[in-house]
Amino acid sequence: MRLRALLDTDALGLKLLGGEDELDRTVRGVMTTDLRDPSRYLSGGELVLTGLAWRRGAADSEPFVRILVQAGVAALAAGEAELGDVPEDLVQACARHRLPLFAVHESVAFATITEHVVRQVSGERAGDLAAVVDRHRRMMTSGPAGGGPDVVLDLLGSDLDLRAWVLAPTGRLIAGPKAGGPGLPAEACAKLAAEHLAAARTGRRGPHRMILGSTTYSLFPIRSSGRSPQGSRDVRETVLSDWLLAVEADAGDWAEERLDLLHGVTQLIAVERDRRDAARTVRRRLAQEVLELVQTGAAPAEIAARLRVAAPVLLPGLGTAPHWQVVVARVEWDGDGIEGGPVAQSLLEEILVDPLATGPEPSDRIAVAHTGDEAIALVPLPAVSTEHDGSETGVLADALLASVRDPLSAGLDDDGRVTLGVSAAVHSAEGLRGALEEARHARRVAAARPGRVCAAGHHELASHVLLLPFVPDDVRRAFTARLLDPLRDYDRRHRAELIPTLEAFLECDGSWTRCASRLHLHVNTLRYRVGRIEQLTSRDLSRLEDKLDFFLALRMS
Repeated sequence: MRLRALLDTDALGLKLLGGEDELDRTVRGVMTTDLRDPSRYLSGGELVLTGLAWRRGAADSEPFVRILVQAGVAALAAGEAELGDVPEDLVQACARHRLPLFAVHESVAFATITEHVVRQVSGERAGDLAAVVDRHRRMMTSGPAGGGPDVVLDLLGSDLDLRAWVLAPTGRLIAGPKAGGPGLPAEACAKLAAEHLAAARTGRRGPHRMILGSTTYSLFPIRSSGRSPQGSRDVRETVLSDWLLAVEADAGDWAEERLDLLHGVTQLIAVERDRRDAARTVRRRLAQEVLELVQTGAAPAEIAARLRVAAPVLLPGLGTAPHWQVVVARVEWDGDGIEGGPVAQSLLEEILVDPLATGPEPSDRIAVAHTGDEAIALVPLPAVSTEHDGSETGVLADALLASVRDPLSAGLDDDGRVTLGVSAAVHSAEGLRGALEEARHARRVAAARPGRVCAAGHHELASHVLLLPFVPDDVRRAFTARLLDPLRDYDRRHRAELIPTLEAFLECDGSWTRCASRLHLHVNTLRYRVGRIEQLTSRDLSRLEDKLDFFLALRMS
């Protein structure tokens, strides 16, 4: 396909801003990105579509265009929706580097251009994908003609004699051919996902080749239209969220045209992935609103009102108020600069799906927010029943990671960790604050264990930790203030370190010798500090009751 052919299609809404002498260039593919450096996603010959979110100022255009030219792209198409017009600095940079530049009218979706280019390119190389794209247009509708990624995979089987499956990074089967041979066992899915994640961590470009038994598979990454965090060049920010396409064939023997065909298929499936992510927006917003109310100490009536809004969205048709569980996850990487919250949010949305469920939408009953480096899931339960052994049903920490531990460990390599904590079920807004803290306590228990992927549930918490989250906020504040505020004030004025001394004294079970050794103090200095603590608080640290009060106050502060 030649660039000039794009201008002949009015429906694409393209206007040429520069590069008229280069319109005979061949377009081999299309990519949408708002990364400041998308080079690792480019193989040459692409029409690059961008919404200009990477541009913070005029100085950003020159390096962005230089990266595209070095990667050998065919042309750049910039959307007008963000800034109104394509900036002049970008026009000039493209002119200097002889890179053709198009403006995309704000009324035209990038998905429209993507479908057109993929259809035209593959139509010239092989007529197979044209039918896939036509069916894909119906797949994206909500009517009965839609079929999700399964439609694309069925046509790969019927037109190209290729069996293929779409897998989540956890190894969950998202889509597969509806007919034509045995399915892909869960164990094989997990091994393929692990191989894909391990290969991605090494920086190798797909497709990746893997042999299971006597069958060879080729693994193609499916990226969400390149819309990773701005400026991201670290594979760890997306490796735990990207889907993959597993094809039962050895792509090492394929001609370039056939490889391009499969890359086009991954782009079509990426559109479905984007649609799935967009559908999660409402649930994420609900979770964020509830989380903010809980963390800011809002009145239970206000939280209950928000939960009543969330319940019919997450559990449509339920006649009674659901029970709720809270799951907290944290993804941590060695080194700085990687924001863990969004990664944990995407991963938690996937982990909480029933591992036996297939399809892209079984997570539509889970609302996940993120704050800082942790993700927090609000999981509604239609009912909470008690099994014959006295245990409650619902999300179980032990089972949560059983089927995903191996793939995730491969993606985490030797520099990442995933830890999760699960609360008990609560049936009202009053219990949600306690459930959140309980899940956070459980996650800390998991973090203390060895291994790259760990989880802990509420039943594993010590008794005092289990009870503390459910103490009302006003009681907590009054109790800790009465005991600890005099010490904090004294520390601020005199730098006496009474609070650290108190913590160490309690951790050493009141042993003067061990505590003095830990703090590198003379025993007489330690006795002086403990005496000052007792004087300021009117408590006696030789009494068990007063020791216990201080212990609880420190835990609740």
